[in-house]
Amino acid sequence: MKQTGAAQTMDMAGAPEIHKPTNVLRWFGVAVVSVICAWIVYQILFNPGFQWDIVGTYMLHPSVLSGIVQTIYLTILVMVLGIIIGVLLAVMRLSNDPLLAFCSHSFVWFFRGTPVLVQLVFWYNFGTLFPMIEFGIPFDGPKFIEIPANVAISSFTAALLGLGLAEGAYMGEIIRAGLMSVDDGQTEASKALGHRPWQTFWVVVLPQAMKAIIPPTGNQVIGMLKYTSLASIVALPELMHSIELIYARTFETVPMLIVAAVWYLIMVSVLTVGQHFIEKHYSKGWRRQEQVDG
Repeated sequence: MKQTGAAQTMDMAGAPEIHKPTNVLRWFGVAVVSVICAWIVYQILFNPGFQWDIVGTYMLHPSVLSGIVQTIYLTILVMVLGIIIGVLLAVMRLSNDPLLAFCSHSFVWFFRGTPVLVQLVFWYNFGTLFPMIEFGIPFDGPKFIEIPANVAISSFTAALLGLGLAEGAYMGEIIRAGLMSVDDGQTEASKALGHRPWQTFWVVVLPQAMKAIIPPTGNQVIGMLKYTSLASIVALPELMHSIELIYARTFETVPMLIVAAVWYLIMVSVLTVGQHFIEKHYSKGWRRQEQVDG
């Protein structure tokens, strides 16, 4: 019998057994990866440059813990602001009013098109453009409220506006995609039941859109937790800024960056677990439907 490809032998029942040739490239890849992993572990354990004693000293340092609290607080507020803006933008974009759709599209175009770092610096220096924030009749009309920009736009406010407005633009597109994933028949059925437009949105459309909105929103939360490190540019005392202040004083740059990396990994891991359970909750009906269809 002519043999091609894999070698063949006969088993006890007379049926041919196929022996696949050893995959040399796979074992070579395993060897390379093993060597790389061993080298990384060796460096982590024995390279004195990591200075693990200093890392352990500063892991629970008061200024580091204070920066973590500020990071979490800023992340929560930015995401709340971003989701609120995102819902409004999505509804405006999907409305039949061309003016609302244009305003929504323009907002998304601008804030997605400019770097977040530029936006942070702009808001932090807002006072150079408008020294006074005034509310009243436009142009040369009387002003009812006047607030110095340096008072109204603090480091925290600049970070909240810079990150929140940009996040709102991204969340607007995420929520819009989620709403568009709901079948139009659901809206028609809701109208047939006599629901008002706001009831159709909040009771029928939005809950069904959540299974498409939650996964990318979870990614945005995790991303925003890390993007808050950009707020160090406006001297906001979040985690990264706290780390920078310490190593600027002690010149222990690498171990302090390891402290920051470890804490970011811890926070991201917690958020990842939370995202998993939230996704599992909103995908229950979808999984049941898959089983029925299968």
